[in-house]
Amino acid sequence: MKRKNGSRQGPEAELRGKPVSASRSEMTEIVLPAQTNPLGKLLGGQVMHLVDMAGALAAHRHSNSYVVTASVDYIDFRNAVNLGEIVNLKSQVNRVFRTSMEVGVEVYSENAMTGERKHTTTAYVTFVAVDEHTKMPKPVPPLILKTAGERRRYREAADRRKTRLALRYGTDSRRGK
Repeated sequence: MKRKNGSRQGPEAELRGKPVSASRSEMTEIVLPAQTNPLGKLLGGQVMHLVDMAGALAAHRHSNSYVVTASVDYIDFRNAVNLGEIVNLKSQVNRVFRTSMEVGVEVYSENAMTGERKHTTTAYVTFVAVDEHTKMPKPVPPLILKTAGERRRYREAADRRKTRLALRYGTDSRRGK
């Protein structure tokens, strides 16, 4: 709602911005036999599950509400993760829209015996904040950008959203349809 003088009222008026750092989350797991394929590599579906969990942590921290996964725009498996390795997932909110947030997740593996670390996976996941009583989408606090890297990720998230919405609604963003 807006008043005639242009000021907001209602729940959105109370939302104070939060820095990207407030959403940063980290998860660590070890790869067990039940999570691997016959070659001893972590299953891709298991990686996706971990990405969803790590992303949800960041979205939950930023929005201080329940969140649901709305979209996975991109997931890139760069290197395999082996049985017995440590998996470290790092996530943060890249951009906030009205009720949704794009979260970037990076996955790294670590060989516990040698200490070798590899970047294994990158993903972009969109979450929607949900009101705990109505179960409807609710507004999310704005994002406060402090670094050049945060501003770059913010801009790139807008491009991914434009593409995602064009695909979802069957529009061609290049022709404005």
